[in-house]
Amino acid sequence: MLFGVNTAAQATSEHDQQQAAVLLDNLNIYSANADWDNYFDLYADNGIFIGTDVTEHWNKAQFEKYARPTNGWRYDLTSRTMAQHGDVIWFDEILHSDAYGVSRGTGTLIKTAKGWKIGQYHLSFPIPNKLAKSITQQIKAAAK
Repeated sequence: MLFGVNTAAQATSEHDQQQAAVLLDNLNIYSANADWDNYFDLYADNGIFIGTDVTEHWNKAQFEKYARPTNGWRYDLTSRTMAQHGDVIWFDEILHSDAYGVSRGTGTLIKTAKGWKIGQYHLSFPIPNKLAKSITQQIKAAAK
């Protein structure tokens, strides 16, 4: 299911684009339902997740250990762009959650014998430029 997708799939075949969009849509559906078996099946065995905290650079096993005890998290898709080069698709999506508001997911999908899999997913909070210095000062202070 697509939620208001604005897909700019430059050099991405329509079939691959559809498969990639379904995978990323399912990622959000599975996480919202804490369906961890299906969620982690979307990742390559050597896939990584980079979270919003600087300490969150996890391989698949580490991320599973963090996620499985939780009740999940919900992010709704606002827009997505994709581009493909051979057996790799990179993407950028704008998401919304009740907890955090706007966030951005970026990453790479890798075509494997089992279909498209997440090689890397990175969740971040886009900071408006006018707030950047204030936010980064808070981050510096928290790191001390």
